[in-house]
Amino acid sequence: MPFQLPELPYPVDALEPHMSARTLEFHHGQHHRSYVEKLNAAIEKSPLEGKSLEEVIQATAEDKGQADIFNNAAQVWNHSFFWPCMTPNAGSTPSSELAERLTDAFGSFAYFKMRFCEAAGGQFGSGWIWLFLNGDDLQIASMPDAETPIMHGFKPLLTCDLWEHAFYLDYQNRKDDFVSTYLDVLVDWDFVASRLTTDG
Repeated sequence: MPFQLPELPYPVDALEPHMSARTLEFHHGQHHRSYVEKLNAAIEKSPLEGKSLEEVIQATAEDKGQADIFNNAAQVWNHSFFWPCMTPNAGSTPSSELAERLTDAFGSFAYFKMRFCEAAGGQFGSGWIWLFLNGDDLQIASMPDAETPIMHGFKPLLTCDLWEHAFYLDYQNRKDDFVSTYLDVLVDWDFVASRLTTDG
């Protein structure tokens, strides 16, 4: 079966006023959909057809001749992971276990947020900011374009899309405000915590 555009885990207007329905209509309904459609077209009747999304990413990540397939596959994966990172009923702080892990890794939850925002602000151009597990170590990194932690064997816990289509309609050039708002009122910390104990 060809890859499918996943449904949003909430109504398109559920994240307002912090992320507008118009942004989600463009971001999910057009950008994410386009990545899915281009990926399906690119792998049709190729040796990659029928493979999982993760397998397609791993098979093409280091092959410049398949950069188009990699970029679309990784963007499909990244976006599919991004949507459940948010919830309309976000709490301001994570659960105790996740809070303890963040404190152990970064000194405090507040310092984690500062580090996350700094890394996002330091990403020049399009990309993603990630919190991930490298073995047992919690780490933060910004990654350019469609790069994703899974291509390096890391386990993603949280991401924020830094491409302009993710925020420009609502925040214009204020990317820093978008990222801080994301952390303060949009992140589903229960989802992030669940990633600590789930496979994949």
